[in-house]
Amino acid sequence: MKPDFVTRRAAQLGLAALALRPPKPRPTSIPVFFAGWLTGELAPHLLALTAADTVQHVARHGLRRRSDRAGLALAALSAAGFASLIATSQKARIEVESALTEALGEDYIAQLASPSDFSTPWGRLLMPFRIHEPDVVRDRNVAYAPGGKRFLLDIYRPRETVRDAPVLLQIHGGAWTIGNKEQQGLPLMRHLARRGWVCVAINYPLSPASRWPAHIVAAKQALAWIREHIAEYGGDPRFVAVTGGSAGGHLAALLALSQNDPALQPGFEEADTSVQACVPHYGVYDVAASTGEEESRYRLESLMARRVFAPEHRLDDYLAASPMDRVAEDAPPFFVIHGKHDSLVPVAEAREFVARLRAKSAHPVAYAELAGAQHAFDVFPSIRSTHVVRGVEHFLDWARAQALTPVSEKNS
Repeated sequence: MKPDFVTRRAAQLGLAALALRPPKPRPTSIPVFFAGWLTGELAPHLLALTAADTVQHVARHGLRRRSDRAGLALAALSAAGFASLIATSQKARIEVESALTEALGEDYIAQLASPSDFSTPWGRLLMPFRIHEPDVVRDRNVAYAPGGKRFLLDIYRPRETVRDAPVLLQIHGGAWTIGNKEQQGLPLMRHLARRGWVCVAINYPLSPASRWPAHIVAAKQALAWIREHIAEYGGDPRFVAVTGGSAGGHLAALLALSQNDPALQPGFEEADTSVQACVPHYGVYDVAASTGEEESRYRLESLMARRVFAPEHRLDDYLAASPMDRVAEDAPPFFVIHGKHDSLVPVAEAREFVARLRAKSAHPVAYAELAGAQHAFDVFPSIRSTHVVRGVEHFLDWARAQALTPVSEKNS
């Protein structure tokens, strides 16, 4: 039975309220995340749905009953909430651009060959789950190491033949226990592939069946495979950037901060596992809970120690797995992106990670903190994720230009 008009309007108002001001208590974090994430990124669609449903109801029933007038008032409040969410999403353009100019300099954009503009592609956003991309080829289920489906990767590349294209490695999230390569990073990879990049999305072993460090070892195996084989797909193995969200953001950051570490490369210690840039989205950085933050300790005790790490692991193993505790002068350029409303990984964790990176790294560290953004804001195209994708493209183009510029020119 279809809910009545007042119930529908009340439910949408509740969703808008959750997205605008998510509550903090830990037991509610997962449902609050899902409600706030979908509401925030689909606010234009929900606003249109609210308007259409309200107009239809008033046209059919009028405003004679008290419930009709109450429903209209709730609809007005919901519409105001969704409009506020849309306006906040649009701020991502300024937040991302400010982060890049602060870290890279006011004239960084002049160093890019053909940067995308930050206009909002409303036509694409109307159907955010449409997958068809005629300009992008996807090579599916390529094995990068023995072991079955968890050691497969997909390659997204331009339909037109390319050579020496920059490469992006995408690592999916899912609390190290769920997820696959088809589910995350798609807006960014498709955008970059249309712009001439070769993008690689990987699976990796999941816990609890596989325990740490199987996850990062697999990511390094994939990186070694890229260095050896990506030229066959038009990629340039001299420039590989890495990105990922949540647990994938953790693995991306750790990959960038553990370059060529033989302890994480058993059997392929001589392989080059360096990366030239890193863009973690809403990543987990304090694996060892060394900051003493309550949320980090809770994650360590409830998830990491029970399902991801083996019982025999000790503090040194957690520290070695923690990007927060591995920051170093030789870290590549970073662009860290996090939402202020993240219910699963508090934004304070990203702030501390960026502060430590900036204190030690010899390379720029850009940081965009997105107002109103929940965890996983970039999973499908939205106003916010579109602005972020364009900013990531600019950062990666800048990083590639820097990586390929001779040292003599940089010092001149």
